[in-house]
Amino acid sequence: MLSAIVRASLRQPVMVVVAALLLLGYGILTVAKARYDVFPEFVPPTATVQTEAPGLVPEQVEALVTRPLEAAIGGTNGVESVRSESIQGLSVITIVFADGSDPFRARQLLGEAIAEASGSLPTGVGTPRLSPLTSSTMDLLKIGFTSDGLSPMALRDVIQWTVRPRLLAVPGVARAIIFGGEERRIEIAVRPADMVARGVALADVATAVQAATTVRGGGFAETANQRLLIAPDNGAATPARLAAAPIAVGSGAPIRVGDVADVREAAAPQSGDALIMGRPGVLVAMSSQYGANTLDTTLAVEAALAELRPSLTAQGITIAPRLHRPANFIEAALRGVTRDLLVGAVLIGFVLVAFLRNVRAALITFLAIPLSLLAALIVLDRMGQTVNTMTLGGLAVALGVVIDDAIVDVENIVRRLRLAAAAPDRVTDRASVIAAASIEVRGPVVYATFVLVLTIAPVLALTGLQGAFFAPLALAFLLAVLASLLVAICVTPALALLLLGPIGAHHETPAMAAIKNAHGRMVAAVCAAPQAVLAATMLVGVLAMLGAASFGSELLPAFRERHYVLIVGGPSGASVGYMRDLGKRISHDLLALPVVASVSMQIGRAEAGEDTFPPHRSEFHVELRDLGAAGEDAAMADIRAVLAAYPGLQTEVLTFLGDRIGESLSGETAAVAIGVYGGDLDTLDRVAGAVAARLRRLPGAADVRMKAQPGAPEIAINLDPVRLALRGVTAGDAHDAIETAFQGRVIGQSATA
Repeated sequence: MLSAIVRASLRQPVMVVVAALLLLGYGILTVAKARYDVFPEFVPPTATVQTEAPGLVPEQVEALVTRPLEAAIGGTNGVESVRSESIQGLSVITIVFADGSDPFRARQLLGEAIAEASGSLPTGVGTPRLSPLTSSTMDLLKIGFTSDGLSPMALRDVIQWTVRPRLLAVPGVARAIIFGGEERRIEIAVRPADMVARGVALADVATAVQAATTVRGGGFAETANQRLLIAPDNGAATPARLAAAPIAVGSGAPIRVGDVADVREAAAPQSGDALIMGRPGVLVAMSSQYGANTLDTTLAVEAALAELRPSLTAQGITIAPRLHRPANFIEAALRGVTRDLLVGAVLIGFVLVAFLRNVRAALITFLAIPLSLLAALIVLDRMGQTVNTMTLGGLAVALGVVIDDAIVDVENIVRRLRLAAAAPDRVTDRASVIAAASIEVRGPVVYATFVLVLTIAPVLALTGLQGAFFAPLALAFLLAVLASLLVAICVTPALALLLLGPIGAHHETPAMAAIKNAHGRMVAAVCAAPQAVLAATMLVGVLAMLGAASFGSELLPAFRERHYVLIVGGPSGASVGYMRDLGKRISHDLLALPVVASVSMQIGRAEAGEDTFPPHRSEFHVELRDLGAAGEDAAMADIRAVLAAYPGLQTEVLTFLGDRIGESLSGETAAVAIGVYGGDLDTLDRVAGAVAARLRRLPGAADVRMKAQPGAPEIAINLDPVRLALRGVTAGDAHDAIETAFQGRVIGQSATA
């Protein structure tokens, strides 16, 4: 069969070469339009459900919100695991579906379960929200905004109502979460003494404000000839308008909201904040959609930001556009593979020109390399695979086999053409000589290729995280090797027939003659003492196995991302303001390091954000300058030294990809996580603290911390039913008053067109 394929290509060499050139062109177009990402999709279909529960402490959130939702979600078809976290005012449930599930179908089933369970949640709890479907690595770009002239509230307005909608409109963007700044709202702070003096209850004020902010339609009026739409002037809610809203109208002067309350524009209570290069600002954290092209989406977002830059600059806003840019890693990987290809091409050219002394033979070999790799990329693209670090790694590994296939075939063709030209009965049919030369080496090469395929193929059957990472690498390697075999069988003989002219007599260079002589003497020495050679080989093999047993093992190598994620936890119950001041000092110390290019900090959480931290927990993103491997290791040591200068903090230093892999798969970023279970929270805190203290003394242990810190300080309010009854106050009224005084109540919404 191989002989028939080779001879068929030699009968129509022009058509074969034209087809190869068309394949080359199509491959280039495929590479230009391919989807690029940092990693393959390594997380099974996953969804996150977030439910706001204003005013509830973690224990209440867990009992009243998280558990009912978990009970409804757990019975959904295809659910493999459910994990949850309940913090002050927020319930977060992460649902992992079975590997291989359709993510869109899984989300549909989940949405039905959530809708059914929503009716059983307490009054005042928000509607459960299903997070957008994002890629495994999730992060797309982090952009910082600071201003010396605008207030935090004005800066937040610009970012929230101008920048964010424009960035969300970019194809491939799943969400844009805003940290920092001050969210604008109209605050109505009642004055209890004035309310008592005028006989106004808290519910009366709430009713008046609701009536003032209610939007109603007017319908239409019919005339003899036309229909006229009625547009009531609902008016935008302003402090002055709300202050003038009537509460009660009697025989005397009307009582207005402004008579018993201060109405003003104020900042909403903060559950988080942001620092940009140590300065207060607004941080926009963007995520990419599932299946989006990370590289193209990043460039599109940067183009949209460039359109907004003149307007933002005119308002005195400074932009830090690349606080974290995962596309840098993709671009570095592409540059690395391109460099490897160029080095391989140069080495091939050197070998062929130096030893075969034939430029045309070198050209044939050069063409075989891109043809093989591009053919593999075409198949990967048609299979729906992305171009990522694992597929690029597979192609880089396959490069050696591709080069070997090309060199073996071309070298043998050149050798047979030279022998045919020097033979007394000179063969004039070059096609038959080339066919014989190709077939001569094809057998061993085909067998070797099949051995490689059979060796690597089991990797494709891996499941879980190992399969998600290594199956694309193995697939890219196998496709490149098989494509190289097809190119060697079909294209290389046709190119040789068209490009190789008469081959003259071979004259060995002195260097080549010396190498051959040395090799001959070495082979003779080995053959003279086979037992000694076998014994030495076995000894080296045993030593190698013993040495390999002492090596450490990791699933993935350490990626040189030039980016670190620092998890910093302050004292339990620490406020946003305390963490902001602490972050300024840490940012200043980090920026003083020569290796650090930028630092951003996000404190606590943002609404509908992925990181649901309490206020005492924060996350730094540290971007490094361009360093080598040793430089990055030294940089990590310097960063740890900065954090160690602040006693009492719980810290963890991670790479971004390591953080995402651990967090996505298990909810934990650490290499080892220990769970302590029980029914009493105080006992759990005590035991967990003892375990953490013991672990910190272990050699090699670093970044030991408790994820759930000891309970935050609380003020317990116990109602006295007897005293409530004497004053005619119900428990519900008392709880409403407490919530309004300390948490605040949302009475209405207003927006200006």
